[in-house]
Amino acid sequence: MIEGDRRPKRTKLICTLGPSTVGREAELIQAGMDVARLNFSHGTAKERADAAAAVRAGAQVAGRPVAILADLAGPKIRIGEVAGGSVGLPQGASLVLSARRSVEGGDADVIGDARRLMVDYPALATDVRPGDRVLLGDGAAELRVERVEGDDVLTEVVRGGTIRSRTGVSIPSDRRSGDPLTAKDRADVLTLTTIGADYVAQSFVRRPEDVAALRDLLGPDGPLIIAKIETRSAMERFDGILDLVDAVMIARGDLGVELPYEEVPLVQKQLVRRALDRGVPTIVATQMLESMIEAPRPTRAEASDVANAVFDGADAIMLSGETAIGAFPVLAAEAADRIARRCEEQGSAYLPDGAPPSVDTDAGSLAYAAVALADAETDVMGIACYTRSGRTAGLLSSLRPGVPIYAFSPDPAVVSRLALVHGVVPLPAPPTEPTARLLLLAELVGRLAEPIAHPAEPRRPAAVVLVASTSVEGSGPNLLELHRLPA
Repeated sequence: MIEGDRRPKRTKLICTLGPSTVGREAELIQAGMDVARLNFSHGTAKERADAAAAVRAGAQVAGRPVAILADLAGPKIRIGEVAGGSVGLPQGASLVLSARRSVEGGDADVIGDARRLMVDYPALATDVRPGDRVLLGDGAAELRVERVEGDDVLTEVVRGGTIRSRTGVSIPSDRRSGDPLTAKDRADVLTLTTIGADYVAQSFVRRPEDVAALRDLLGPDGPLIIAKIETRSAMERFDGILDLVDAVMIARGDLGVELPYEEVPLVQKQLVRRALDRGVPTIVATQMLESMIEAPRPTRAEASDVANAVFDGADAIMLSGETAIGAFPVLAAEAADRIARRCEEQGSAYLPDGAPPSVDTDAGSLAYAAVALADAETDVMGIACYTRSGRTAGLLSSLRPGVPIYAFSPDPAVVSRLALVHGVVPLPAPPTEPTARLLLLAELVGRLAEPIAHPAEPRRPAAVVLVASTSVEGSGPNLLELHRLPA
């Protein structure tokens, strides 16, 4: 339920779980977490299952759904263990990246240092060329390939930095070989139902066929798919990828390898806008509040970065190391939540309008009419819809109304998944016959009359726009009503 007269946050918050969040999942939910991300690149199956169970328990206590996002590792290249857990790489130094061999060969146990790092990508020496740029840890250090000798890639440190064990290694995506779904990914997919994942994020998507392969693996009843846009080839095939996915993540860390850094903000805005025009939810990720891994407050630049994602119209912003391994995971979540709320309350002039639906779509036209009515009537406190699949709520969300969308669904999985969608307050509803859905909506909304009463005009009777369908499943909404709440 909604707390008092506090308006629901429109931009959703994703928090990555990790060592710093164990036992603090309920605190993160209280701080504003809408989606819990489980990073399958780290941790054990038991640790992820325990974290998912803790999130479900915390959400039940909080009385609101929190979705679970399983982020597959994908063909991510990582360094091995380094001495002391981290190593400083000075600018101008020589560094050898050595393709890690099998455990039987003995090299898997080699500990890296400032002169040599082991890499878990056997094809590294064949996939890179002299002059290539290589980034470590989402840009914490930059290398330039000098030459290749056998399985070793000799590089110069162009920009130094501190690198932690198991951090990522980014090379140009058009050089990468191999299946976008690794053997580990295929094995991890089999465990998604046991942890109750609502979404699965696919790493290093390059083309629509990659998404289709994951869809076949998940089956028709599997979790919804989020394509991580972190390669140039994915950018070039973005529209085709949008045709097949349920959401996209603008993963700016690896995307920064493909592009000059000055282009990344422009690409972020363009991709979010193109996805919004297609009604596909978007997530902006990587280094949103990076300094909060070690500091209790974000920098001014980081606050502006979160604000810009809100103004771009992203459905969600994501915290990674800030919560997973940071010293202040709950403070980081609270900071992101506070920035988003403030931008939504005072920065409405900067928020994008949704694109009008196609005129040949009845459901789109009705959704557009519902949003226009809600925005035109000053005492409309929200739009309420009855949705079996979540599509009606998603369609309304893509039009970015100025009021919350209260999405009632009889399917618990749909209620959970809608926790990711911009401006949607997901709520459970009993199943009912199509002809009775509008009446049920009116009854359910009546129970929310106090929480959604207009705080500035408490004595005026509030209204809610009701949207429902009397047709068969999958046909979309066909009913619209302006419902007055009791004074």
